[in-house]
Amino acid sequence: MKQKIKRSYRVAKYVVYRQTIVEPEDHIWTFIGAFLGIGIIGFIQSRLFTEQDFVFLIGSFGASAVLIFGATNSPLAQPRNLIFGHFISAIVGVCVYKLIPGELWLSSALSVSLSIVAMQITKTMHPPGGATALIANIGSEKIKALGFYYILSPVMSGVLILLIVALIVNNIPKNRNYPYKKLF
Repeated sequence: MKQKIKRSYRVAKYVVYRQTIVEPEDHIWTFIGAFLGIGIIGFIQSRLFTEQDFVFLIGSFGASAVLIFGATNSPLAQPRNLIFGHFISAIVGVCVYKLIPGELWLSSALSVSLSIVAMQITKTMHPPGGATALIANIGSEKIKALGFYYILSPVMSGVLILLIVALIVNNIPKNRNYPYKKLF
């Protein structure tokens, strides 16, 4: 039993340590990708739309940028999870807000928990999706007024911009692959 615990500890330590090893060159590409992805979304919002128009930049995109540019090999960062995790969570968030608009604590808790279960069922787990569902309920009045348009813009438009930037930037260096392709 003691042997098994020691081995499990060594394996866990290796996995955690190995996941955090990043080559110095990766810092540059992570910065470039995250800066361009978030920057483009923010630029579109600030330059192409007036305050009365669409919102493009939401908090969950910051967390998505961490995954798709900083942890490119993570299953949670892959395009399928990025796209469908946000999409499913946005649908859940808006539906719950429409059903329970007056109870912030209840709509928030239901949105996040139901979006997590929906991502688990569809095998599209992307942790920032939980924030996307939450933002549909706690966001500004501008966000709430979007209703189901929230799914298209800002969510899907921003996700597509992040994905395009990730596909370009993460494949420039030879040691990075996105989407991650495990070679056997």
